[in-house]
Amino acid sequence: MKVIIATDSFKGTLTAYEACEIIAKAICESAPDAQLVIKPMADGGEGTARAMIQAANGRWVRQTVMGPLPQMQVEAGFAWFDDDRTALVEMASASGLELLSVEQMNPLNTTTYGTGQLIKAALEYGARKILLAVGGSATVDGGLGAAMALGWKFLDNQDNPVPLGGAGLEKITKIVRPENLSLVPVEVLCDVDNPLCGEHGAAKVYGPQKGATPQMVEQLEKGLAHLADLVDKQLQRDIDVPGAGAAGGLTAGAIAFMNAIVVSGIETVMAHSNLRAELESADWVITGEGSFDRQSLYGKVVSGILKMASQSHTRLAVLAGQVNIPQQEYQKIGIAAAISCREDNMSLDYALENSRTLLYSAAQRFAKQYLSRLDVSVNPHFAFLARIFHLIFRFSS
Repeated sequence: MKVIIATDSFKGTLTAYEACEIIAKAICESAPDAQLVIKPMADGGEGTARAMIQAANGRWVRQTVMGPLPQMQVEAGFAWFDDDRTALVEMASASGLELLSVEQMNPLNTTTYGTGQLIKAALEYGARKILLAVGGSATVDGGLGAAMALGWKFLDNQDNPVPLGGAGLEKITKIVRPENLSLVPVEVLCDVDNPLCGEHGAAKVYGPQKGATPQMVEQLEKGLAHLADLVDKQLQRDIDVPGAGAAGGLTAGAIAFMNAIVVSGIETVMAHSNLRAELESADWVITGEGSFDRQSLYGKVVSGILKMASQSHTRLAVLAGQVNIPQQEYQKIGIAAAISCREDNMSLDYALENSRTLLYSAAQRFAKQYLSRLDVSVNPHFAFLARIFHLIFRFSS
């Protein structure tokens, strides 16, 4: 029996690779004859670079760049894939919210400049294509900082550069193109459809999560709208499009200043990991994340795996920190099993502190129920013959 293990990270507790390894160890104990293939997954958020490196034989190229605040320096980098000379820049490594303390969170001051430095470094390294993973940002600067790092100038009414951060957006009066900017194709990995501005835009939806007060939200909203208007008038580009609000408008900035296109994060990761080919010969694929709920079915790792598994007729199981979808509902859409790590009456703190043990236990329960015996649910006659051939092979060897 061939089983593919392709989980997302369990946010705050386990990376995607760690989760896959724990599940694999548990299955080896309960179903030692199973053939296991590990493919860590991500959807363009934090952990995408590591998942891609481990799933597609990449490597990490270290870089020291500006952090989310101009006075910060951070050790970041980009994922590199020799086969097609593609670089994956995970903006969270340079401009991510997790790099800040609560007291430092202020999107009027935070900047994507470090992300732009990583893109520039990848270009100098010889990248022929850049994938930009935009999840987990600490910023609402419309990609202003990243564009500055690539040579774009944003000037105020006295021809002085505007400051870094969201506070600089309202001050721009002139956008100046770089003289010698040589770009390769840039694809933004994004699975949300938030526009740049408005009720569902970058400032109003994501600003408060990054430390913005109601007054800051209004200021940022005005600044982003001002940027969109200037880009439209001076560069003849419409950047207030679905998905442009991701990462505080970094997606909009990438479209405006890097000629980027927006692609699905999970589908890109799956394509680079050769998951589709593996699924063609697999009996099961196991995916998972911290919380399996209805959001999981829209632009997340679980939804991407479900779509691909349905096409290859591979049975799908979800192992999650907690399962918040009724069995009848998830089975109706094609998920054969969903197992929760967190048991009834268990506190969240306990579940988080014991995530490794609980995931191992959940994987064992799955293996014992579905893998430790031949599954006769599809074709009992075939299962009987398969068992006979299996016994003959064992004794003859």
